[in-house]
Amino acid sequence: MKNYNKIRLFFSLSWKISPTYILLLIANTFLGSGQILVNIILPKFLIDELIGKQQINALILWGSLIVSSNLLFSFLNKTISKLLDVKNIYMQEKMNEAMAEKIMKVEYSYLETPFYLDLKERAVFASVNQQAMATMISSLASCLKNLFTIMGLLVIMFTLSWILVLLLVVSIGLSILIYSSFMKYQMNFFQEIIPVNRKYGYYLNLGFNDAIQKDIRLYHMNKMLTDRVTLYNKEINTWFCSYYKKQGKYLGLYQVINDLQAALAYGYVGLRVISGLFGKRIGLGSFTMYVSSAISFSQSTMEFGNSLITIAQTLGYLDPFMEFMSLPEEEMQTGKVPFSGDIDEIIFDQVSFQYPGSDKTILDHISFHIKKGEKISIVGLNGAGKTTLIKLLCRLYHPTDGRIYINGHDIFDYDHKSYMEKIAAVFQDFKLFAFSIEENITCDEQSKDLATAMELIDEVGLTEKIAGLPAGISSMFGKAYDPSGIEMSGGEGQKVAIARALYKKAPLIILDEPTSALDPLAEAEIYENFNNLVGEKTAIYISHRMSSSVFCDKILIINNGKVMDYDSHSNLMTKKDSLYYKLFQSQALNYQS
Repeated sequence: MKNYNKIRLFFSLSWKISPTYILLLIANTFLGSGQILVNIILPKFLIDELIGKQQINALILWGSLIVSSNLLFSFLNKTISKLLDVKNIYMQEKMNEAMAEKIMKVEYSYLETPFYLDLKERAVFASVNQQAMATMISSLASCLKNLFTIMGLLVIMFTLSWILVLLLVVSIGLSILIYSSFMKYQMNFFQEIIPVNRKYGYYLNLGFNDAIQKDIRLYHMNKMLTDRVTLYNKEINTWFCSYYKKQGKYLGLYQVINDLQAALAYGYVGLRVISGLFGKRIGLGSFTMYVSSAISFSQSTMEFGNSLITIAQTLGYLDPFMEFMSLPEEEMQTGKVPFSGDIDEIIFDQVSFQYPGSDKTILDHISFHIKKGEKISIVGLNGAGKTTLIKLLCRLYHPTDGRIYINGHDIFDYDHKSYMEKIAAVFQDFKLFAFSIEENITCDEQSKDLATAMELIDEVGLTEKIAGLPAGISSMFGKAYDPSGIEMSGGEGQKVAIARALYKKAPLIILDEPTSALDPLAEAEIYENFNNLVGEKTAIYISHRMSSSVFCDKILIINNGKVMDYDSHSNLMTKKDSLYYKLFQSQALNYQS
């Protein structure tokens, strides 16, 4: 029942992607079975005619039927096979696309949890490395084709002898048992080798990573990387040596039994031709039909059994894929209240948080209140929980305890889309993509609001940089896919990310270490213009540089996951024994020196 549900889910996804593909598979199934049965039955009548009456009209008729039916079946099979080849590529790409979309839609917390990160890797491995989805589809098609073929062949063979059918079924059962044992071993083998393969892939891919080439050359790390790749390559080879030895034993015995099946079929039907030992003698035409039926029955039954085994094996490989695809999506875990208007207030009410599977408390009963238009700085030592607090506000995590309210509603009461429209954030690990600078700011290929994008470029201080580019704001970012693409310094890239956040026109803007890549002069420039950039928006920022706090209405001090203080810069500076005062004075001395 569990496997049935997985097959149903898989077919549901396949039908959703392309109903035509499923219909083509079914058509190909009937055509394959039909051609086998026609080529077994029609030659009997031609041979009987050749050794019997030899009437020209009858010979022409049976010969024409054999040729024309094969031409028709071959034409239809080739046509559908060609369409299926194209559709197979399409389906594989669409399945990969569905996986990619799921990764983008799944709750963010799953992507930072080790268990689900491993699940994602296994799902991707099954999809890309093992071609599990393509194997699943082809095996299901083979299973249906052989099932219909077997049913037709059974009707033919029972007209000869049920004893032959029984003997063939027993020998086929032995073959399937052997093949099943090997498939089970193979599945366990590939599951066990995944951790080693991942390590091998990691170190191998480092050699292709252009971002680390400076370090590799500067510190002569090439030999160390090569040695590590060689180490895991040898380990993988050791695994596969054992695998291929086992494969030889299983498949060798499997082939011996297959040959015995053929001998059994030829021997039994041959005896029926030359003697009546096991029943009434049969003619040469019937001999041809029954031998072909027996051989085709063995082959079809073997293929049917092997397809079932492959399906069961592939379902094992696809387990991580199916499990990952069934994870709840962010938009599903949402309320129904539409978020309209501005953000009037934000309240953290006794909010606590622990990462899933961890006993460590990151935030411990955090409470504070932000009013509309306020500029808040969050200050604390590394690991204090500052970024986690922001991720909670962005609904990337659910609080372990307590609630976050905006305008009197729990943030999870709002529907996901309208809530996300109210927040813009620049995280310290922000990303720019291989699009134009304009597209990186507007996040829209169809955007025509070039004037606003240019205004923001000017406000963040990139006008001179953009003006000096051959294609201006239309210049492609990065050279990975465009030789004429441009590169930016960390500070310039961060300015583009800030312009992107401002372009969204969200009433709440969050800057998590927004100037970590800027030098002190560039940082001062950003902060001096910050109030003009943000305007009436509510703003929250996290920074290790205390200079950012001077421009804020209030500073939230977090230490070891707890709120230590929440006040203005001037008031906090009167508390000379406070963490804020010590941090501010320490940085001031560094700048003075």
